[in-house]
Amino acid sequence: MCGLAGFVNARGGPDVEGLSAIAAKMADALTARGPDDAGTWTDSECAMAMGFRRLAILDLSAEGHQPMVSRSGRFIIAFNGEIYNHQQLREQLDAQDRPDWRGHSDTEVLLECCARFSFAETLAMLNGMFAIALWDRQDKALYLARDRFGEKPLYYGRVGDAFLFGSELKALKAHPSWTGTLDWDALALFVRHAYVPGPYTAYAGIRKLPSGTWLKLTADGTLCEPQAYWSAADAALKAVNHPFTGSFDEAIDKLERLSLDAVGLRLHADVPLGAFLSGGVDSSTIAALMQAQATQPVRTFSIAFGEKSYNEAPFAAAVAKHLGTLHTEMEVSERDGLEMLTALPAMFDEPFADASQIPTALLAKLTRQHVMVALSGDGGDELFCGYGRYSGASAQWRCAQGVNPAVKGLARIANWMLIGCPGSMARRLRKRVEPLSASSPEQLYREYVSWWTTGDGVTPNHTGGNNVFTDPGALSGLEPLSLRYAVIDALTYLPDDLLVKVDRATMAASLEVRAPLLDHRIAEFAWSLPEDFKLGPGGGKRVLKGVLNRYVPRELVDRPKQGFEPPIGRWLREGLSDWADDLLAVDRLNRQGFLNTILVSKRWEEHRSGRRNWAYPLWNVLMLQAWLDAQ
Repeated sequence: MCGLAGFVNARGGPDVEGLSAIAAKMADALTARGPDDAGTWTDSECAMAMGFRRLAILDLSAEGHQPMVSRSGRFIIAFNGEIYNHQQLREQLDAQDRPDWRGHSDTEVLLECCARFSFAETLAMLNGMFAIALWDRQDKALYLARDRFGEKPLYYGRVGDAFLFGSELKALKAHPSWTGTLDWDALALFVRHAYVPGPYTAYAGIRKLPSGTWLKLTADGTLCEPQAYWSAADAALKAVNHPFTGSFDEAIDKLERLSLDAVGLRLHADVPLGAFLSGGVDSSTIAALMQAQATQPVRTFSIAFGEKSYNEAPFAAAVAKHLGTLHTEMEVSERDGLEMLTALPAMFDEPFADASQIPTALLAKLTRQHVMVALSGDGGDELFCGYGRYSGASAQWRCAQGVNPAVKGLARIANWMLIGCPGSMARRLRKRVEPLSASSPEQLYREYVSWWTTGDGVTPNHTGGNNVFTDPGALSGLEPLSLRYAVIDALTYLPDDLLVKVDRATMAASLEVRAPLLDHRIAEFAWSLPEDFKLGPGGGKRVLKGVLNRYVPRELVDRPKQGFEPPIGRWLREGLSDWADDLLAVDRLNRQGFLNTILVSKRWEEHRSGRRNWAYPLWNVLMLQAWLDAQ
């Protein structure tokens, strides 16, 4: 895993040494992503430069150095990620061109594919996780691309006369033209969701490249709109129109074959590998399939919490014992969690409030002491309907559809009148009328997954930007609703929350993480399955559990879903109470003028007294305030 950064100055700039120095400074902001090597490349004719930091995983020799120049000399690439099918692509190129290979890195294969095929054709051929910056010396054009699910990040935007790009915002901030004007509408979305949904960032004019897309900056400075080479929405719609017609057992067979292959592809590395193991369905499946293909015990790692209701470690240990893995466990104390707090603003670059960021960062730190690459179970919930909200929100929408239109109109009026009203009675009423007043399934789901809902009015002067939640026609062809909601998560929550959390937490520890369940072949198969192959009396992920039960006894993993989160509610009442008091001080909130001071103060008082549990909505506000302090 690595970090890339660069820029193109529209009106020229410094000499080659000056360009290289700026690119090196931008890349050095990403040293944790790539502590093993560094490099820059410049095109003085266009005042273009790119920098790179390398975490050596494949081809540890100097032949894997980046930025890398193609054999023809026309293309230069900076690439963060892994191309899992690079060996097959190498063989394809051998059959056509027989290149004189310098090494055995996937970067070289990717670069020669870009030289042989069009950029879009190359992207469609890849099975991997990646962020790519490709410079075409002949056409003086820059290409940027991101993998299908957004496992690897890529930011871009114009600042003054410069077009900037990089793996993290901190790289863009290192450019001398950086100004960093806050985007308060994007921050309003953050307060609602606990993450900044793409394509927005915390800064005006700076964007996340959407997953599954590429864009081009032409020689005359024209920035083309991102183009999709793969779309989760389109792939899901195609899968629905070509459904799997086999039996449930045949579905398990096919998923097992696909998953074994996906895991096998991700076992190729020139450094030690391991796996995260929480004891849940997803991580246990990956560990089992990994161990099934290994010639020695796989290294597995988990985090333990002192509070039983938050602790999955005993389940992880039981699964590890059954599989025969070499298991390492670390118990996280409250002190460990509080110490990690100070590192979070710099680690995540923009406000981020998924509370599982703390144990994830600690798990990454533990794992990196033993291996350089770890496999994870990310994606299982989104692909196989593991969240209860999919069936819950679907049921609410069906209920709302059965309501008389006049009653729905009254519900909308009542919901509007209750906005901002204090008291528990108003909250209870609003919770009942909000689903009835929703104008679309997407709007209802948006409220379902919001920590602060529209009716709260927590950011009274900012409502946020548009995205898939506010475009009811974007996914209208996807049925059943559980699939539509799962695809919404694949477009929002997965790339902008879960994968951001894993990428930043692991990269801070210089650890690479690979997610086999996000192999696009598995996703496309999952979307083709009947709803009852995923959702059943025992909850979601039926077919995935069917695969796991071939390797692990049902009784070891058959239990209610448990999140990978610390006891934030108790921490806020105890060890973090003074910290929260300072960040939520009334005079501070009033000076900012962004949040509804009365509402936030009321919820903090209710939470601290123990009368209500507002841990997660308050955590969003607290992480925003902590991030603002760090700017």
